[in-house]
Amino acid sequence: MALADRIPRDDGPTGKDSWMLAVRTEGLCKEYRVGFWRRRSRVLHALNLTVESGETFGYLGPNGAGKTTTLKILLGLVRPTSGKAWLLGQEVGYARVRSSVGFLPEMPSFYEYLTGEEYLTYMARLAGLSRAQRREQIPALLDLVGVTSARRLQLRKYSKGMLQRIGLAQALLGDPRLVILDEPMSGLDPIGRKEVRDIILRLRAEGRTVFFSTHIIPDVEMICDRVGILLGGRLVRVGKLDDLLGAEVESVDVTTVGLPPGIVEELRFQSISSPLVQEDRTLFRLPPKTDIDQFLRRVLDSGGHVASVNPQKRSLEDMFLAEVRAGGRS
Repeated sequence: MALADRIPRDDGPTGKDSWMLAVRTEGLCKEYRVGFWRRRSRVLHALNLTVESGETFGYLGPNGAGKTTTLKILLGLVRPTSGKAWLLGQEVGYARVRSSVGFLPEMPSFYEYLTGEEYLTYMARLAGLSRAQRREQIPALLDLVGVTSARRLQLRKYSKGMLQRIGLAQALLGDPRLVILDEPMSGLDPIGRKEVRDIILRLRAEGRTVFFSTHIIPDVEMICDRVGILLGGRLVRVGKLDDLLGAEVESVDVTTVGLPPGIVEELRFQSISSPLVQEDRTLFRLPPKTDIDQFLRRVLDSGGHVASVNPQKRSLEDMFLAEVRAGGRS
């Protein structure tokens, strides 16, 4: 069996015509020559991927998996060794397609002595926006990313999170139909990550297609319609989160309050791991086939109280780590 036949192929949602796909790749491969002897090193292996118009797609993988290489090929910055790619129904490389695509690189460079407003004006002029378009879009984008109050501040005085947001504003100049983001949450603190997530969610609500790569798993699980997992240049999993993770409960977390020590000792044998005791609260992690009604009845009969009962399903992080441990073999 050929290698390409063993790699998961994402043919996209069934019944969708190619013009409804924002991104499509077919047999995409990329090789570089490395070292003194210029030996070939393949970083992408027969990548077959689709992103439907209007969806938020998370491209997940560890550092060095080939995510950035994929994005560079899609943007025409790097040529593939073999295979083809299309954006918005047009083969990669056409200038008219690029005008409908916004891009934020992983490590954007800024003219640090320009103000935020001056930077966006400069980038808008490079993109060919008219004066009327600039006057309309720049204030709206500054407001969208939350830096209106810092629009006259030099970029060298911006925080990492503010620079990431002004970079997002740059990517949205010209009202692009497709927004490609490379590690948009990288290096941000929790507040900065939430702000960027909120912006992506707003873009999705506006009907834009967002394709972003990341290695920060919780962000993908929160905001994406579909995900693809890339390991070693190979697409090992792709699909909707519900389809990938399933609905099966792996454990049930029960938090109790005021449970007598003797009852904790009695119930601990039903827990997958040792109960976690914090002051008068005790957390039990129970196997999914536990008789929950009987367990809760024993807690209540002992004079304790039930604070919460939370079924735990398989997370994207669990699946991702399992794939990494297996070396990308499904």
